[in-house]
Amino acid sequence: MKMAILTRDGSIYSCKRLRDAAEERGHQVQIIDPLSCYMNINSDSPAVHYRGETLGHFDAVIPRIGTATTFYGTAVLRQFEVRGSYPLNESVAITRARDKLRSLQLLAREGIDMPITGFASSPDDTDDLIAMVGGAPLVVKLVEGTQGIGVVLAETRQAAESVIDAFRGLNAHILVQEFIKEAQGRDIRCLVIGNEVVAAIEREAKEGDFRSNLHRGGKARAVHITDQERDVAVKAASTLGLEVAGVDILRANRGPLVMEVNASPGLEGIEGITGLDIATMMIKWIEQHACPGYRPKTGG
Repeated sequence: MKMAILTRDGSIYSCKRLRDAAEERGHQVQIIDPLSCYMNINSDSPAVHYRGETLGHFDAVIPRIGTATTFYGTAVLRQFEVRGSYPLNESVAITRARDKLRSLQLLAREGIDMPITGFASSPDDTDDLIAMVGGAPLVVKLVEGTQGIGVVLAETRQAAESVIDAFRGLNAHILVQEFIKEAQGRDIRCLVIGNEVVAAIEREAKEGDFRSNLHRGGKARAVHITDQERDVAVKAASTLGLEVAGVDILRANRGPLVMEVNASPGLEGIEGITGLDIATMMIKWIEQHACPGYRPKTGG
């Protein structure tokens, strides 16, 4: 098969692993920077141009689109979809997941439990907004934030009011969430492929922080998850239409709570900790769904 990986940086771990895994199974792989693409949008022969050349057909496209390039990156991916390429994650599913507010609303509609979350615009709503999520301590998040950036724990009501007012003064869209104290700065990252959780790790915040992101200095270990946690992770990914997702779950007294669904989960941490070859699992999923009759040249 002929595959493309859409990424701004083909040298990062996840992209290199996906390229190597695909090539080991006999596929041709091209790394494509979506911001260097431009498109001819018409009904007769929709095309994608790349650095002065018209790209041919790709059987599958693997999107590794960063949050900073979501709008244009998903537009390019959509053009490949129009031309008949199979996307590992569809453009519409990626845009759903990248919009924190929209994704939480969709998860709530399907009955998936999550921390109590408030969203508001007017400063006059601050008091009721804080009360809505159970008061301080609470978590304030930028809607556009990622990897723990723009996430603040407000431990007192006064701190909560100050943080909310500061973000609003910047005209930033924010979410205010219930703080799950019993999680103790830990969460579970479930890597979902299709209808299965193929790997799970427990991430723990570094001392003095509450954000468990590995990018923020957190540590992690392999973990066994319950059937309920497994079912919740798969349902969350399916609700957003994602074939591959990193679903972050908090272990609360009332059960597993979905914190976030990541449409482009990194592989370095979870592969290194579990020892699993997740990149090859992703390539095999593409083989099964992009071209059901395909048989790899090498590998099982």
